[in-house]
Amino acid sequence: MSTLVAEDIDSKASGRVLHTHADETFISKYIFSFDHKMIAIQYLFGGLFFLLMGGLMALMIRWQLAYPYEPIPIIGRILFPDNGGALRPEVYNMLFTLHGTIMVFFALTPIVTGTFGNFAIPLQIGARDMAMPWLNMLSFWFFLVGGLILLCSALAPGGAAAGGWTSYPPLSGRVAQPGLGQTLWILSLVFLGTSSLLGAINYIATTLTMRAKGMTLMRMPLTVWGLFFSAVLNLLFIPVIAAALILLLMDRLLGTQFFGASGGSTPLLFQHLFWFFGHPEVYILILPVWGVVSDLLSVFSRKPAFGYKATVYSMLMITIVSGIVWGHHMYTAGINPALSKAFMSLTMLVSIPSAIFFLNWLATLWRGSIHFTTPMLFSMGVVFVFSLGGLTGIFNAAETLDIFLHDTYFVVGHFHLTLAASVLLGVMAGLYFWFPKMFGRSLNETLGKIHFAVSFVSVVFIFVMMLYLGSHGMMRRIAAIGKYEYLTPFQPVNVMISYGVMVFGLVQLVFIYNFISSLFWGKKAGVNPWNATTLEWIVPSPPPHGNFGAELPVVYRGAHEYSMPGAAEDYTLQTQA
Repeated sequence: MSTLVAEDIDSKASGRVLHTHADETFISKYIFSFDHKMIAIQYLFGGLFFLLMGGLMALMIRWQLAYPYEPIPIIGRILFPDNGGALRPEVYNMLFTLHGTIMVFFALTPIVTGTFGNFAIPLQIGARDMAMPWLNMLSFWFFLVGGLILLCSALAPGGAAAGGWTSYPPLSGRVAQPGLGQTLWILSLVFLGTSSLLGAINYIATTLTMRAKGMTLMRMPLTVWGLFFSAVLNLLFIPVIAAALILLLMDRLLGTQFFGASGGSTPLLFQHLFWFFGHPEVYILILPVWGVVSDLLSVFSRKPAFGYKATVYSMLMITIVSGIVWGHHMYTAGINPALSKAFMSLTMLVSIPSAIFFLNWLATLWRGSIHFTTPMLFSMGVVFVFSLGGLTGIFNAAETLDIFLHDTYFVVGHFHLTLAASVLLGVMAGLYFWFPKMFGRSLNETLGKIHFAVSFVSVVFIFVMMLYLGSHGMMRRIAAIGKYEYLTPFQPVNVMISYGVMVFGLVQLVFIYNFISSLFWGKKAGVNPWNATTLEWIVPSPPPHGNFGAELPVVYRGAHEYSMPGAAEDYTLQTQA
């Protein structure tokens, strides 16, 4: 039993106790924990597990596209013995449904918002914990239960979920999907949405009310700003998708006709509701990553983050505009041409604050004393990969081009570059950076650089080749090339992409080995192994319960004071007067 007792006291003068952490048992410390750092680690392990599941599904999908109806090596005869180890069409449909759902909602979301949000916000603003530890604990368990329900949907009687990660009706209705699997899919996302909503409330309340003395809004690290705006988007748009999912569930279970054409409604209503949330979801994930990248480029360039205030205002502009551009997903759905032109203009408008980000990143790097550590390499990878995704987004934003490209692999490549690849590289940057603070040991830098190099090259190759396929007319959501003669010329490219995916998957084993071995045998980390300036680097590694000891820190400086004239070191802590 732990005997740690930490009292959160505003000041010696007031003596007001905000949180008291009583003695902890194994269960209260590691399972039903109220400590934001332990909850961050729970999200991390949960997210990495689902990342592995989603990755394995991607490998099986790519095998089917490269070698349709041929047995999957090694695991095929174990998983699909009734079909000689090859994928049946309904299994393929289940795989691409669960792959997309898992990667977006149950792998990247919990790591970006759950792990980074829980770990970074209280430490970086000088708080002892989240504003509402109970809600914090509940948010993790809603996520975990939702993820388990989703996995159960793959084995549900009557058929697994197979409506795609968007699950538009009528494809997700009870006529097309009579089995229990699709119902469990909807239920799992309701749980995940509840988790994200609870987390968003906590992050906003903590950021606004629990900053240390002297920690003004414009002294916060850009990581916190990204997480804050991400929480605002969650708070505004999750209720919309939650309502849509509940109505879809009622259509399935109660026979209502909220999205049924026979009942006087239209399935397109669900698409509007889905993308009204779905497009902000891109920025829910990418804004925290951009915040992390902005901070890390400053740390490892040993320069202040260029255009700090411009970056914050760019985040604000993206947060506002991202909620009013969902219609560019609907160009081919028959919306009014005047509306489509308005959505096209608004979508193009997002490129302005995005371009400001890139300008500030490049200016931060310019003439800096760059340290090519593993977190820095992954951060620079985000800059390059998102630039590719962002440039291809201009084609999708243009109405006339999108009508041709909409249901092709061009959209798959664009979506994966902007969301999957960029966010995944950003996740790795953050993990390599904060691993020493989380666990008190450092990841192996040599293995980390091998992990980066192979991951970066393979991920760019994979999704750029998908852009090529889409621009030449290959549609997405296609199960087997062998059944469609006019797709046969694309098969060699699909084979190359599939080998790229296999290389990318194999190099993740290097990361898994590095992660597990470093947990137990890695080099012990000091308080500030990166010589960074923010508040998490003034506490022990890993931080104790309560974070900052008897007194909370007092902040005198901004978050990026590197190479300041007259300073004794090339970094100046925020707490240094």
